[in-house]
Amino acid sequence: MSLIDIKDMYKIYNPGENEVRALDGVSLTIEKGEFLAIVGQSGSGKSTFMNMLGLLDIPTDGTYLLDGIDVSTMDDDRLSDIRNREIGFIFQGFNLISSLTAEANVELPLVYRGMKETERRILSQDALERVGLSNRKKHLPSQLSGGQQQRVAIARAVAARPPIILADEPTGNLDSRSGEEVMRILEELSQEGRTVILITHDTDIAATAKRIVRIHDGKITEDCINE
Repeated sequence: MSLIDIKDMYKIYNPGENEVRALDGVSLTIEKGEFLAIVGQSGSGKSTFMNMLGLLDIPTDGTYLLDGIDVSTMDDDRLSDIRNREIGFIFQGFNLISSLTAEANVELPLVYRGMKETERRILSQDALERVGLSNRKKHLPSQLSGGQQQRVAIARAVAARPPIILADEPTGNLDSRSGEEVMRILEELSQEGRTVILITHDTDIAATAKRIVRIHDGKITEDCINE
């Protein structure tokens, strides 16, 4: 059984004469442990597809099986619960809370999961250590460079050890050196057996992945193994 199985997915805005098909009959399967890049330019539908994959939105039509469970018609509360357990998000804009230390930012999703403080502290420390920032755990985001902030965001995404990592343009706001470091961490997560889904417009970044899916005008136009 595939980890993700999407069939005939549509996302239609303004149904009728002026409708926009942000997704137009997309079908895709993703196996556990894959490192996959979804590539497309602005307006291609890749961001809409990311929102569907990450359970941030529901399709107009079609099915989405996540580990065999149909999540395409679930309500917000159930989607939120599954999202918090199954998916770690990494965003281009870091999305750190400015008033919280690096350590507290990493712990936040663990708080939502109802973990005890001792367990949260251990997991956050492990996550910050793996991204090389255990010595900066008491720093606020404003005291960190862009690359360091993105590594805190990665630590936050992986602290609860979710099986899926969804990275949306994770190097978009970084210099080349910091971007390379972020991609190295994502490769390591993939090698450890996590399913890593990378959303990007950058073909050079996409080339890091083992499989590349191209999307254009809401349709998948290419799906190939990256040799």
